[in-house]
Amino acid sequence: MTMQSTILEMKSITKEFPGVKALDTVNLKVIEGEIHAICGENGAGKSTLMKVLSGVYPHGTYDGDILFQDQICEFKDIKQSEDLGIVIIHQELALIPELSIAENIFLGNEQANKGVIDWYETTSKAKELLNKVGLSESPNTLIKDIGVGKQQLVEIAKALSKNVKLLILDEPTAALNENDSENLLNLLIELRSQGMSAIIISHKLNEIKKVANSVTIIRDGQSIETLDTADITEDRIIKGMVGRSLTNRYPDREPKIGDTFFEVKNWSTYHPLQSERQVVKDINLHIRKGEIVGIAGLMGSGRTELAMSIFGKSYGKKTTGQIIKDGQTLDLSDVNKAINAGVAYVSEDRKEYGLILMDDIKQNITLANLKKISSNQVVNENEEFVVAEDYRKKMNIKTPSVTQIVGNLSGGNQQKVVLSKWMFSEPDLLILDEPTRGIDVGAKFEIYTIMNQLADQGKGILVISSELPEIIGMCDRIYVMNEGEITGEVEKSEATQETLMKYMTKSRG
Repeated sequence: MTMQSTILEMKSITKEFPGVKALDTVNLKVIEGEIHAICGENGAGKSTLMKVLSGVYPHGTYDGDILFQDQICEFKDIKQSEDLGIVIIHQELALIPELSIAENIFLGNEQANKGVIDWYETTSKAKELLNKVGLSESPNTLIKDIGVGKQQLVEIAKALSKNVKLLILDEPTAALNENDSENLLNLLIELRSQGMSAIIISHKLNEIKKVANSVTIIRDGQSIETLDTADITEDRIIKGMVGRSLTNRYPDREPKIGDTFFEVKNWSTYHPLQSERQVVKDINLHIRKGEIVGIAGLMGSGRTELAMSIFGKSYGKKTTGQIIKDGQTLDLSDVNKAINAGVAYVSEDRKEYGLILMDDIKQNITLANLKKISSNQVVNENEEFVVAEDYRKKMNIKTPSVTQIVGNLSGGNQQKVVLSKWMFSEPDLLILDEPTRGIDVGAKFEIYTIMNQLADQGKGILVISSELPEIIGMCDRIYVMNEGEITGEVEKSEATQETLMKYMTKSRG
């Protein structure tokens, strides 16, 4: 049998930021023609390693060597790594919404003759590439008119236009539904059969099992081990990532459930732009003190729309229905009223709705309850610092200081800042929308523990999650939604993935 050749080797890569050693002698070896997965908790150093590889962090800002096809590489910038065929697709897609698919594919790499763009060439080459990635859209379609799943395929077409030899995908399916994820993974397998090598960073262990030939686990900036196909199991990966076997992924809790304190009655709302489309249909639900209630449902079932319409009508038009808290009908017609009434909503899109990325941690934490640390409209900065420091410890936010800019934190730590912000607003009802999306196993456990503590203080928690094990592992009672309606209500003792999936795919009719 011929020795498989190595396409990439990263040796003893060390990268430091002020006060933080992000990578500590990391080694990575990728065989030609394989899909190599990199797993690790948030902040373990996965993205940093890829930025070193692609030249975002240029040679000279890190220690160690990069060998690509047996040549030592010293990339000054991304362009140099792309010229060799190393192409990285980031989690936040870098496409320009107002331009067409074809224009995006050849952006910075225009098909031009003597400085004039050859549109015929551009379109026909784009068509060829779109065929390769299985996308039947016209090359002239604007990016803003196609869904995230298709945009991800355009990014891959763009990579193929650069004669990619090693494709790096950072959390490629984080924002995709199951169907689009499946498509993308099958495409990777297809490209591998044509000889392309790939590195995939992912939290979704079932996907890794499906496509990866080997897995390198990174923990706290160090490469722990590399597993071959035969050794890849979810438990083994989790053990490597967190350094402990999570026989129990959900913390134990003895629920102390009190009386019903929050009710939603006959609640309906319509789409903000398509005014005839009813998105939430006549919902009735209740939450008791100290209870964690789940809402399960597939993408598009109306869960987020329901939560946002309850939270100060921040979604929808023509919203009708009643909200009753402690026996009183509430007026939650705007977000301030909702916060003052003791309702908090943690959005699934923490960058868009949850955080001000340019501000530091302490400013983000106190944002929803400034009056608590102010007198005469002036914020007491010492007090702000004390409060933030307290949450940093309580929530185990990994950062040298609460003056750190939030945009610099890993996803899991950003999520802990969002949670801190809403806990500081002292809500009675905390609505959590996908609270652990894009967060690794260790940080998930910490967030679950915080949810349990809040419930033990008598607060009500409403959790929306697409991960059925999470809903089953955490919730005392579960509502299931489909097409804007509640199709079932299940007690913890009866909750199985099969039962929930049945309700998630059934119409009330």
